[in-house]
Formats: sequence, C-alpha cells, structure tokens
Amino acid sequence: MSEGISQAHPKRINCVLICGGVWHDMDFARLELLKLLSEDPAIRTRVFEDYENIAAIEAADIIITYTCDVTPSLAAQEALKAWLERGGRWYALHGTNSVLRLLADGPNAGLWDAPRWAPLFMDLLGSQFISHPPIAPYLVEVADPRHPLVSGVEPFETTDELYHLETHGDLHVLLDTACTEPGTGFVEADGAPGRHPVFYIKDHGRGAVLYLTLGHCRGHYDLQPMLDWWPSVDRCAWDLPVFYDLLCRGLGWLKEPLAA
Repeated sequence: MSEGISQAHPKRINCVLICGGVWHDMDFARLELLKLLSEDPAIRTRVFEDYENIAAIEAADIIITYTCDVTPSLAAQEALKAWLERGGRWYALHGTNSVLRLLADGPNAGLWDAPRWAPLFMDLLGSQFISHPPIAPYLVEVADPRHPLVSGVEPFETTDELYHLETHGDLHVLLDTACTEPGTGFVEADGAPGRHPVFYIKDHGRGAVLYLTLGHCRGHYDLQPMLDWWPSVDRCAWDLPVFYDLLCRGLGWLKEPLAA
C-alpha cells in the first residue's frame, strides 16, 4: 500500500444546509454559507429549502439553517429532537425561529402576527421571533467573555434587525443587546422590554443548538408579491468582519464533537 493511501485522513462530515423562506435574499445567504463550508474539504453539504427530507437530517453530522417562516412538519420536528439528543449540533441563523402571518381581518388587520403553532420547534431552538423595530444601528455586547465562542470579541455596532424574542428553556447567552424601541408592524410590538439574546447555546441531551439572530439580507426582488421592487440591497451584519468571525467560530463549534 502506498504511503499516501495509508496515511490517516480526516473523517467526512455530512452537513445539511437548510436555506429558504420569504422576505430575505436566500441566494446571497446560501452562497456565503456554502463558501465558508467549502473551506473544509471534509465537509460535504446537501442543500434544502425546508426540513422535510428527514432521512437527510437523520444522516447529518451537522445542520445549519438560515430560513424565514419555514416551519417543519411535526415528523421533522421530532426527527430534529431525536437527532439533537443523540449528539447532533445545529447552527441556527437569523429568522430560523420565525412563524409569520399577516392578519387580514379584525382589530390587528395589516399587522404581522407570530402564532405559537410550533411549540416543539421553538423549544428546540430556544426562542421564537416576536417582532423587531425598524432596521437601525444597535450595540451588541458580550454576555460571557470567557466562553471560547466569543473570547476576544469586543462590543460592536451593527445595523440589522434587532430581534425581540420569546425565549424557551435554559439558554447560555454569549452576546446580547438592549431593547430600547418597540417593534413596528407587529401585533406584539410592545411586548419585549429589557435585554435580548443575540448569540446563545441551548443544550439538548448530548447535542445542542447554537443560535445567532444577526444576518438580515434583502435584494431588490425579495418582497414580492407584496412589493415588486425593493429600492436597496441590504446586507446588514454581513458587511461586518465580526459577523463572519462569528459564523466561522460557529462552524468550528459544530465540528468539535466530531474531532474528539
């Protein structure tokens, strides 16, 4: 046997990337995440727009999600729960925790609601999106500077959607921000005073979810059919080196148990 063949090599890492939904530039987010994943030749990635390929979830070593208003079926939620409890690690980004419905009737007609239709899914993620104020600069602060995922990260300002969250369970908060403005256009616009997590871990059995709320992006065509043309191309935290640093740290965290 030749020396090259006999040498030890890194184990293949099976990744599932779920990137889909509404009101965001999914093409941009998908491409940026795939570029980061491609930097490790051991990672082989399958890409989906929703959670319904349960066989792929069950076969995955790691999962990454960037979605908006994409709710798994109950069967898919139960598969995710079992996968996490067996030791899976899931990096959930931005609007993964959103369920959105624009109300057409009643006193809240014209406002966005966050119905509690997927309690198991939100419990797995550790939070549910409720509302956000207009996109504007805000300060992200370090809640646990000793944790390796944020060690050396300084407080930073970003222009992004500041997520008002309903949290579920015991979260290890790594970054957070102060909520000083009400949401706009949402049924529960005023229900989120105080501080909100921006980056956190929630453990499940032998596995865990890492959640980062930053990362809004939108192109000219991403509000169709509500609006034919959005006048700007919005990249928000994607314009910041610290955001890519957090993405890369999260990818390293995903792979830690596989390297042990």
